Amino acid sequence: MSLIPKKGTVYVVDDDEGVRDSLQWLLEGKDYRVRCYDSAETFLSRYDPREVACLIVDIRMGGMTGLELQDRLVERKSPLPIVFITGHGDVPMAVDTMKKGAMDFIQKPFQEEALVSLVERMLDQAKEAFSEHQQSASRDALLAKLTSREAQVLERIVAGRLNKQIADDLGISIKTVEAHRANIMEKLNANTVADLLKIALGSSAPKVV
Repeated sequence: MSLIPKKGTVYVVDDDEGVRDSLQWLLEGKDYRVRCYDSAETFLSRYDPREVACLIVDIRMGGMTGLELQDRLVERKSPLPIVFITGHGDVPMAVDTMKKGAMDFIQKPFQEEALVSLVERMLDQAKEAFSEHQQSASRDALLAKLTSREAQVLERIVAGRLNKQIADDLGISIKTVEAHRANIMEKLNANTVADLLKIALGSSAPKVV
């Protein structure tokens, strides 16, 4: 096993020390970085949303429950993939967690191979979500450079309006529209209208063939 885990971070939140220890032993043996917490409160105080990670959490715990923790993460718009550990009687509750975005739930006693496979899928999703988040943050930083007038012009360029139409819309000259357009292209590092659309619309931008 390598000294530096390569596969990503798995958070384990469970108030049962035996469960935490067994999951840590299993997942570290598969080359994952594992961080264990005995309560949802402790996890929330230390969770770093910039890390590519996934969460395994028990539904029933003293203090904040796994369900309440999921609600907190949903409120924060966290992309963290979640899987719940459940006892037999918790299955209907676990199904409800999936409606709120949980990836899956596993019943005690859990099968090791099924758990590791689930962690693989969760971390793949986490990497994708993290990449999208970074692209969105970069896009927002670029768009923040625009003045309010440039933002108005960009909105109309994206809508397919011509320079003359934009000038009429905003009560300015065509030359002023052209000047704004040039500034927008420069500030957003765009060479073509297609580049501009990709930045302005993000994942909603039409694919140019």
